[in-house]
Amino acid sequence: MNRIIRFIDLINSKIGVIAGWITSILVLLFTYDVLTRYFFNYTKVWVTEMEWHLYALIFLFGAAYTLKEDRHVRVDIWYNNQPEKKKALIDLLGGLLFLLPWTWVVIYTSFDYASNSFMQNEGSPNPGGLPYRFLIKGAITVGFILLLLQGIAQILKSVLILSNKSHQPINE
Repeated sequence: MNRIIRFIDLINSKIGVIAGWITSILVLLFTYDVLTRYFFNYTKVWVTEMEWHLYALIFLFGAAYTLKEDRHVRVDIWYNNQPEKKKALIDLLGGLLFLLPWTWVVIYTSFDYASNSFMQNEGSPNPGGLPYRFLIKGAITVGFILLLLQGIAQILKSVLILSNKSHQPINE
């Protein structure tokens, strides 16, 4: 189990770094857009579309990393004061009852969504917009697959804690 956990954690750590770099690229793109818009009264449709594509990628690829680092939104007022085993039980049940089923629903539906877009070679409906809209739609599926994998790793970590074995964190 530790090998599976370490492998999934490693994948999502690397993807988390990529999401961080995408954030830096987005800042540069926003800077370019603001400068050209306000100083030269000029903008391109593809720049605006690229901004929201990169913004989406940050969230889609960063979600699994956020879960791995335990930085996701949770009602911590009650959870933080619980013993380690009770936290592990809550995480196990939450993962099995909510995280895994809902990520699977999104993966299942988004795959058809991206496939249909690919089959149509869908691009932006706007003149001068980005081609290959199916890439960003496919990123939904990839992001949720990463989240599903991290959910599995978190469930396995909870099982190890509940069975009085601890998982070995990865060395990044």
